Amino acid sequence: MASWLNTPIGLIVVISIWLATIANFPLWRTLTLMPDNHGSQYWIFIFSFSIIIASLNAIALGVLAWGVFLKPVLALSTVAAGFGGYFMLTYGIVIDTGMIRNVIQTDVREVKDLLDIRLPITLLLLSGPPLVIIWFANIRPRTIKLALLQQIGIILGALALLVAVLLMAYQPFSSTMRNHPQVRYLINPLNSFYALTKLGVEPLINSPKEFKTLGEDVRLSELKKEEQPPIMILIVGETVRAQNLSLNSYQRTTTPLLSQEKNLFSAENAWSCGTSTAESIPCMFSNLGREGYLSRKADYENLLDVIQRAGMAVLWLDNQSGCKGVCERIPTQQAIPNPSSKFCTQDGTCQDSFMLENLKERIDTLPADRRKHGIVLVMHQMGSHGPAYFKRSMPERKKFLPECKSANLQSCSRESVMNAYDNSILETDYFLKNVIKWLDTTYKDRATSMMYVSDHGESLGEGNIYLHGLPYVFAPETQKKIPWILWMSDKMQDQTGASIACLNQRKEDALISHDNYFHTVIGMLNAQTHTYRRELDLLSACRQ
Repeated sequence: MASWLNTPIGLIVVISIWLATIANFPLWRTLTLMPDNHGSQYWIFIFSFSIIIASLNAIALGVLAWGVFLKPVLALSTVAAGFGGYFMLTYGIVIDTGMIRNVIQTDVREVKDLLDIRLPITLLLLSGPPLVIIWFANIRPRTIKLALLQQIGIILGALALLVAVLLMAYQPFSSTMRNHPQVRYLINPLNSFYALTKLGVEPLINSPKEFKTLGEDVRLSELKKEEQPPIMILIVGETVRAQNLSLNSYQRTTTPLLSQEKNLFSAENAWSCGTSTAESIPCMFSNLGREGYLSRKADYENLLDVIQRAGMAVLWLDNQSGCKGVCERIPTQQAIPNPSSKFCTQDGTCQDSFMLENLKERIDTLPADRRKHGIVLVMHQMGSHGPAYFKRSMPERKKFLPECKSANLQSCSRESVMNAYDNSILETDYFLKNVIKWLDTTYKDRATSMMYVSDHGESLGEGNIYLHGLPYVFAPETQKKIPWILWMSDKMQDQTGASIACLNQRKEDALISHDNYFHTVIGMLNAQTHTYRRELDLLSACRQ
């Protein structure tokens, strides 16, 4: 091995260049595909940009990688770059704090779905060569004074080069960053370390938000003599985009069972609060709306706390990776896989219809003094969670074939990816239909309702982007436009004075979002509280 590679400066320079060039292949590919990037000026910009990234790498490594930490930090950086490169190449995602938060909150089932044979191959190509260089580098011990001087020299030299190149290439660089802000989230692995650092220091630099109660004045309207307390099931959908429902004029018949329901409303223009579960669920159950939630100075209780305070029985039943803090103060149950159920497989994956098994027994465990005031059950779906869409449907409901059966969606044809995804919508159609049937059968003498709203949408290869989680400001419509389905029994419509027929007459004009969720549910339960805003209640204009 060359003697200069046996020095900290040489090793840091080589690794910095590797990270800036080879490990940033997703970035260079994205820039190459941009229509306004071509000609000699473009290649000058690419060369300048690579020097800028290499300089930033050298500065970061100069600060962190020295002494006994030299090789571990360099190795960690190359491995992180390999993982980041794989996911950006495979799914067209970017890496920001939201994506890192999703990774931290991912459960074992989701991790298994993301694993693919191409992951170790990509790691070998992007991380293997620099790891070999790091391993065989023979770094001789240095005095603390010499080590400090060398690290300062690395940092100052890289900083001087960075400033010089920025001054020469400022105009094309600033123009690209201004016109394509998503590019900054593709700089690998600085994007991962920046996002992780930001996520870690936020609690330290920001004072803990004050926690406030909500709806302390809430009360339920008195029922008439012939009326019984309502039963409401709120289904939190997972990764379903509105445009793939035939209820919303999709050319494929993906919701044949729901289409037969007479007391059903399906919104055609509904939008999510975020592009990931961790963002959307706390926001949709909040009374603040998207803008208010993102700018809040305090944390508040949510919709479920208010319903529980009103005296009703509340239960969160989860077939996913948790409620993201929404169910902390209410009874919660995880749908534990049962190998004997026809809806579960040996790998621990269960279709959502599994949650209907023994559901009445689950509800009967809730306090009787609360059940007499009404029941609100929240079911958190597995839904259409990717990339293993083929796992989200039963064999008998696989209408669209062939399916993509790989976690690496780019290795499949676009048609097979769409087939697997649409089959998952068919499974959700079956599940929702059976929820309605279960309500009709189990509580036929009660006022019952089901509201299904997805947490966010999904990209299925449009613009070479897959999955979800892009920053909201430039996420495509497919990740933000969601299904919102409401079913109300005749008794529920009579008890609330709300009309599904009226709602359907207004659906073409209705622009709704997660901002409407809190207030619509409160309105449907005939609850009174100062936190309720009538103008955000989806049913307010259709209530007698």
